[in-house]
Amino acid sequence: MARYRGSVCKLCRRERVKLFLKGERCFTPKCAVEKRGSASGERRGMRERLSQYGTQLREKQKARRISGIMERQFRKYFKIAERRKGLPGETLLRLLECRLDNIVFRLGFASSRNQARQLVRHRHIMVNGRCVNIPSYQVKVGDRIYLDEKSKDLEIVKVAQGKAKERGIPAWIEFDQSTNTGTILELPKREEISIPVQEKLIVELYSK
Repeated sequence: MARYRGSVCKLCRRERVKLFLKGERCFTPKCAVEKRGSASGERRGMRERLSQYGTQLREKQKARRISGIMERQFRKYFKIAERRKGLPGETLLRLLECRLDNIVFRLGFASSRNQARQLVRHRHIMVNGRCVNIPSYQVKVGDRIYLDEKSKDLEIVKVAQGKAKERGIPAWIEFDQSTNTGTILELPKREEISIPVQEKLIVELYSK
């Protein structure tokens, strides 16, 4: 499976916004966006002038990089969103938000989506009583997501849970602290999806 293996801080600098790809480091002064801000190779004080196409492309790249997926898979999600009822842009964001790796991140089991993807791949995550090791698995209303019994004592999980309280858990997910179990109450509405992109620009880009 293809995936980006370069510096994730460069991605944030390219988009000039925090994409929170490096976990807790993004909340500290060490964050590359706060330290430098400009894109790699760009002169300080010089702002890139974007065309309409460039603006649309940057929004698409931002959404894709936050989700941690490659172009082919992102385009596949858009085609699925087009075939479903409702606004394609909102449906696209909902599909990205309901990926299992994103849910694991939202529940505070991991400090970043990349770390959440590793937990899923290494068979640490259970869905409705069975192990699911596919990061792109689409959760549904009523699904129960929790850690495998042997994985609850993992150091990275303890660190992530200790700091996850600051982020909070979305209202559409119910979290039982006594059992460390998240239950999907409903599919997220647009205002409940905290991906900082203008989805209309993505639709315009792919509709050309």
